[in-house]
Amino acid sequence: MLRSKALNDPPPVEADAASRSSRGFARDLGADRAAARARLRAVARVRRRYGRLFLALPLLLIVVADVLLRGDRLLDLGGKHIASYLGAMLESAALWGLLLFAASSRRGASRWIAALLFVALATLSLGGQLYFHRQYATYLNLDATLFGTSLSSSLFGQLRADGENFFRSVLPPLLLAIALVWLGRRIVRPGRTAWARAARLAAPAVVVAAFVLPCSYRTVQASTPDVIYFHAIGGLLKELAGVQTTAQVRPGLRTPPSLPPVTPKQGPQRNVLFILTESVRADATCSARAPLPVNAGETPVACPGTPRIDAAVPDRLPLTQMRSNASTTAIGLAVLWSGLQPVATREALHTAPLVFDYAHAAGFDSAYWTSHHMMFANSRLYVQDLPVSHQCGATELDPLADIDLGADDRLLSAHVQSEVLSLREPFLAVAHFGNTHVPYLVDPEDAPFQPALESKAPDDNEAYRNFYRNAVYRQDAAIAELIRFIRSSPVGERTVIVFTSDHGEAFREHGQLGHTGSILDEEIRVPGWVDAPPGTLTAEEEGALRAARDEPVFHTDVAPTLLDLMGLWEEPALAGYRAAMVGHSLLRPSPGPAALALTNCTGIWGCAFKNWGMMRGNMKLESRAWDTAWHCYDVLADPREQRDLGPAACGDLPRLADALYGGPAGSVDVPAHLRDLAAVPRHD
Repeated sequence: MLRSKALNDPPPVEADAASRSSRGFARDLGADRAAARARLRAVARVRRRYGRLFLALPLLLIVVADVLLRGDRLLDLGGKHIASYLGAMLESAALWGLLLFAASSRRGASRWIAALLFVALATLSLGGQLYFHRQYATYLNLDATLFGTSLSSSLFGQLRADGENFFRSVLPPLLLAIALVWLGRRIVRPGRTAWARAARLAAPAVVVAAFVLPCSYRTVQASTPDVIYFHAIGGLLKELAGVQTTAQVRPGLRTPPSLPPVTPKQGPQRNVLFILTESVRADATCSARAPLPVNAGETPVACPGTPRIDAAVPDRLPLTQMRSNASTTAIGLAVLWSGLQPVATREALHTAPLVFDYAHAAGFDSAYWTSHHMMFANSRLYVQDLPVSHQCGATELDPLADIDLGADDRLLSAHVQSEVLSLREPFLAVAHFGNTHVPYLVDPEDAPFQPALESKAPDDNEAYRNFYRNAVYRQDAAIAELIRFIRSSPVGERTVIVFTSDHGEAFREHGQLGHTGSILDEEIRVPGWVDAPPGTLTAEEEGALRAARDEPVFHTDVAPTLLDLMGLWEEPALAGYRAAMVGHSLLRPSPGPAALALTNCTGIWGCAFKNWGMMRGNMKLESRAWDTAWHCYDVLADPREQRDLGPAACGDLPRLADALYGGPAGSVDVPAHLRDLAAVPRHD
């Protein structure tokens, strides 16, 4: 047994070698482990060092994208605007850094919530701003979200119209955001330190703060695009939170029918230039030429408000009693271009052909140029599919254009002059000016109406009216320059010019200021005239226009007149569409006054407060939100509408208006013609 044990025991030398080998292996293993720990510590140090830098990568990418889009404008920032931009960068860095930090955690459900927020917000804010900047040469801001609502119809309408380009804009930010989260989980990998826990808890608070913190978002936009976006959406959510039972109604995407090709009737060969302006009331300009005043010691001026237009079209045919059917631009355009009444259904106003569609069917070239901002009230949706060869909006003229004022009307005049001669004859062109919209663009060095103040205080009413008149005076130069260019050009002798304003402007004649508040004459009586070179009108057409000089005519008569100028008013193929128009061509004898609806509460635009009525000839029926009874005025005998004659004086208009609206504005919750909408809109 002892021998057997001895035989099984290793020799002493071999045992010692095995022991040394085991100790060596342990030392090597320990060294390997120490090296591994050292490597891990080194990796951790690299991660801590570069992980923090990685969290700043979203901000860097945003700023680079901003520089690529509008680097020239950023270089012009100075003083407070630089400070504003730096503040926006800090906000952006905190938002994206904390969200990415939380999304990079090793485990836990919260990391998926953070990742979803990071990807969704990055895609919407950056992709949305990329798309919006391509459309308007400016970023989506609070003004655009408020004036472009209803948000859902605006968004889905835009996606239907231009979804492919929208998804091309949002796809790169989407993929990049996903890649950043994937890399963050490999580079950042935050631990369970108190600082990491605090950062994860702070992320939701920073997201909420991004929607409420103020920023520079209007003309200068001295903020990063993501900050401007979150401020805009936050403001919209705040607005909607206070409007739980109402809805904003704005124009949407048009879906007009495909018109058959038509042939204009034989007659004078003529082009049509329709010049449309904004908020110019009848007494701020001169529809008819006035005799020169005789004032000793003064230079006589026949038309002090718009002397240059007055001189540019001395032989115009005036329409001194022209009225809009509403005092809202969106409604005015729909009426002017379609010939429908403002109380037509929303569907009808979005599916009716416009004068551009008729011109296209007849083989006319056409154009729509405007200084108005296409962000305002979904404007681009309504006009983006016009069958025109030339089109521009405010931001094509000036990327920094104000959303209310639009681009400088002088830029529009110059732009039209640069393109109008490239139109193929015959053509229908619309030049739509806008600097007479609040807040009014005035040249302080050429402002003849004094004293003039921007103050809207009741005690400063006349000075504020003078400020407005100075804006009309400034615009006069831009429009007159365009008219002179047309008349001196090769197409001038074949071009008929039609002129009016979309609506007027109130200065407390009946308490209200501005427009959309009523259908009283300060808001709806507008200038109107036709200037036709010799040979462009027949004797009968000219005679009809002269007969209409001092007769009440309306914007519902404009589309029929434009169609007649194009030789299309009697076209049999258009009879069905013509039947929906309540107006008549002013180139033809009047069929007699018709009962016409007047309102700012429609399926295409929601009124700030209720106001509506009707008019036949010189008799107007009217009510506003506080009126439980109709008012009746004879606008020719009482142009200031100071003497209410009582409803009976307006004949059958009260009965017709009751059937149409349900009663005076103060007695009706929802007017009858809007009861198919979800709610009565309230926003101007």
